[in-house]
Formats: sequence, structure tokens, C-alpha cells
Amino acid sequence: MCLIAFHFAPDSARPITLIANRDEVHARPTAPLAAWPDAPGLVAGRDLEAGGTWLGIHRRGRFAAITNVRDPELIPPQPSESRGLLVRRGLETDDLEAWLECQSAGEALRYGGFNLLIGDGKRLWHLERHRHGCALQAVEAGVHGLSNASLDTPWPKLVQVRNALAEDIAEARHASLANARQGFLDRHPAPDASLPDTGVGLELERFLSPAFIVGDDYGTRATSELTLHRDVNGERFDISERRFGPGGRPQGETRLALTIDRDG
Repeated sequence: MCLIAFHFAPDSARPITLIANRDEVHARPTAPLAAWPDAPGLVAGRDLEAGGTWLGIHRRGRFAAITNVRDPELIPPQPSESRGLLVRRGLETDDLEAWLECQSAGEALRYGGFNLLIGDGKRLWHLERHRHGCALQAVEAGVHGLSNASLDTPWPKLVQVRNALAEDIAEARHASLANARQGFLDRHPAPDASLPDTGVGLELERFLSPAFIVGDDYGTRATSELTLHRDVNGERFDISERRFGPGGRPQGETRLALTIDRDG
């Protein structure tokens, strides 16, 4: 994932509402959203090159998503593990809090820069691997955003989609997410004056600045939506994935529901 907006409301009937774009090289082999036969209870798309994922859910009630950190001063270890494996490991670990503490204490230094968002609807954490090390924090209730810098860093596209989702939530449009969906499909670059400087040069900053990136070799490959529902009948995840190819051309859509069994 390279752009995420989410609403965390742990005491509500919809503890998590999330929408996100995955930006990636189009040639990187990927399996669409599905249950993983070798990981009972896990549902996600799959990076067939390294084996991880960018966004996933687990029947125990957990979800996780990851973005890369774009920082030329952050030198990843060589060799480094795929950051997508963190999503699977966080979803499957028996003790999530202990696992997160271990990662923040130094285990996560094995990876390049990343933001990991992970929680269970009751609690939500942001684990960051940045140039100075690792940091773990509990996420407060509200509407937030993540891109390729730290949580809520006000890059133009992050502010755009976070504000759109906040408007949907305020107007109780959790089901349609009309503004957020439109925002995540916006292909307009940000004005040069508002672009971040992440060390990649102005031309590439422009190319990467839209919420939806269009390119022949690299671009937005999927838009995902995730909602955690809670009512008298129990809990369930609803998750969807719209896929895109070079030039932003649609390549299919998957919608799934997963009943939560926190004791399973």
C-alpha cells in the first residue's frame, strides 16, 4: 500500500472503515484477494515474488496494512526481508502486543522503511521503521491517513483522501464512501509548490503525487476497501479489491466477507 485513509471508532458498530491504494511495478506478479490455502484464516492479495501482502484480514478479528517509507537517508540492510511479510506475521502471531514490542525493539530493523497499521477493532497500532530506528504508538480514535511518510504527514494526496473520508463519516455514508472513493481515483498531480521533497527529484515527485498513479510500468494496481462490522449477531469483515493494469485500466474486482471467530 502507498496511500491509506481510515476511521477508527473502537466503541461503535463499525470500528474500522478503511480505503487504500496499492502502488507497485505492474510487472510484479500478484495474486488477487482470496483466502490463503497455506494460512488458514488469512484473506489477502498476495505478492507472488516475495510471498507477503500489502493488506490482509484474519478470522481472529485482526487486520493489517503496510506502506513503504520514501526517505533517501534510510539505508535498508542488505539483504533485507520483504516488508509484506510483516503483515502476515502480525496477523498470525499468537501474542500481537508482544510481537509488536519485539519489532519496535529492533527486530524490524531487518526491513526497509515502512509503516505497519495493525489492529483488532478494539486496539490499533502504528509501527514505523524510519531512518532513526523504530517507533510504536497506539492510534487514537478518529480519521487518519498514511502514505510514504509517518502517520498523518500532510502530503497533498493524504490530506485530500483523509478529508474525503472524514466527510463521508460525518455524513454517515459508511456504506457508499462516495467522497473517499472519488478521492482515491483522482489522477490529478498536486501543485509543485505543495509537493514533498523526498529526494527523488521534481519530475518523479509530480508523477507520484496523485492519489491514483497512472503509468505504463508503475502505478496504482489496486484500490481496497475494508470495514469491520459489529452487531448482536457477531462481527465480520467486508473487504473488496478493484484491480488495475498499465495505464490505469480496470482488471477485475473481488468482494468477500469473513465472519470473525476470536477464539478460533
